[in-house]
Amino acid sequence: MDRFIIQGGVPLNGTITASGNKNAALKLLAACILTDEPVILHNIPDIADVRTMIDILRLLGVSVENVGAGSWRIHAQEITTHVVDRRLASAIRASIVLAGPLLARLGQLELPPPGGDVIGRRRVDTHVLALKELGAEFELGECFVFRTRGLKGADILLDEASVTATENTIMAACLAKGTTIIRNAASEPHVQDLCHFLNSLGAQIEGIGSNVLTIQGVDRLHGGEFRVGADFIEVGSFIGAAAVTHGRVRIKDASPEHLSMIRLVFNRLGVHWEVEGNDVIVPEHQPLKVVSDLGDMIPEIKAQPWPAFPSDLLSIALVIATQAEGTVLFHEWMYENRFFFVDKLIYMGARAVLCDPHRCLIQGPSKLHGEMERISSPDIRAGMALLLAALCAEGTTVIRNVAQIDRGYENVDGKLRSLGAHIERVSDE
Repeated sequence: MDRFIIQGGVPLNGTITASGNKNAALKLLAACILTDEPVILHNIPDIADVRTMIDILRLLGVSVENVGAGSWRIHAQEITTHVVDRRLASAIRASIVLAGPLLARLGQLELPPPGGDVIGRRRVDTHVLALKELGAEFELGECFVFRTRGLKGADILLDEASVTATENTIMAACLAKGTTIIRNAASEPHVQDLCHFLNSLGAQIEGIGSNVLTIQGVDRLHGGEFRVGADFIEVGSFIGAAAVTHGRVRIKDASPEHLSMIRLVFNRLGVHWEVEGNDVIVPEHQPLKVVSDLGDMIPEIKAQPWPAFPSDLLSIALVIATQAEGTVLFHEWMYENRFFFVDKLIYMGARAVLCDPHRCLIQGPSKLHGEMERISSPDIRAGMALLLAALCAEGTTVIRNVAQIDRGYENVDGKLRSLGAHIERVSDE
């Protein structure tokens, strides 16, 4: 198992290029099942979760070939099984999005319960309810078993704006007979990428970027080529890393059009950046001061469905707040384990109170110090947040279980070293 050894207190300076969106890449790979013609995807990040999804596709009989840096050729000419490998499915949350395309293509599937980050209960009820509206039958046992005698369009109101349930429903509806309307749909950039990709293959999806999607089913999809957009979560993470280390960083190909709400929230913590074309430039020596609500009240930063502030950046914003002057309350209403890394920040000197599983109060600035014994990454985003804390702390920090970070961030230690960070990856025998 690998660990990072970080010597903190070094400002980051230089230029990096944003990787492709993890959540888009995983769903686009799954969506390639919908056509029996070849598809080429570009800007796919080289991360553990993507490698797992590729392995799942290959075991289903799909041909997956690396055709260059970040580019893959996927050809689902023949799918040899409707049973998804249990071990691989339990390794990633995104295995759930195989349900829609496999159901549309084969009419049946057996899917073990998905894995992923342990950040709290992550219900799949919305997936089941939506697919049943399209004509699927469902049985719950050791696996999720779906069958259909033919999918038919429907007017569907999702009981929550679930990203993956929206994506599963979109993929199934593309090959369903008739018209499907999805209301209360998620609209994150990766959902938009999926819709644009499917349209490039011949799907007919309208309302992209809104919470009402209209899909006219087609008989088949053809092959094509598509480039995955920038990972706005990675971009936000590196903006935070530059801010807490008081460095100057340019992030190329950052898709700043997707950063508007992130910008509003980071501004409330005293973090600002400039936009130059498709690049984001974080100036050095940020003010890092919390902007109080009217009446000098303590502000609240709360995750909400897109286009509001994304849950996956709450952990990053929380670490920024430890370095900002003032007090702020963080509220994560979705996942009860999201903040279960705050104790590690307290070990490092943060002034934080975990009020309950969903709320954390931060008072800054705190002078963080290195911690060599008690820091381990519990999930992707908490792991990256702890890495930010280590970068701005005085002294040496050791972060264990960094495989969690590798699941969502491409070559994170290499990118940080290119910016001047003192970070070393060590493999434990």
